[in-house]
Amino acid sequence: MPAIMPVSTLRSYTEVLDDVRPGSPVFLTKNGHGRYAILDMADYDRLVAQRDLISELERGRISGESEGWINSDDVRARFAKRASDAE
Repeated sequence: MPAIMPVSTLRSYTEVLDDVRPGSPVFLTKNGHGRYAILDMADYDRLVAQRDLISELERGRISGESEGWINSDDVRARFAKRASDAE
């Protein structure tokens, strides 16, 4: 169950932070509306990694549409060549 609190509870921020755990952020409201989220660093890192992955996938999609797609056989051959070059 998410913890939802008014932003005024930050006066006793240690109590608020005690409720923050991985997978369980604390949401703060201002004037009855959601305003802030306090996340555990592991959750934050996961969100940043997901955002970066989605951004890279989008760049790849745009590249494929504008420059043409590479078929799976060419991809396998390229990675096989890199693996043999590394040895």
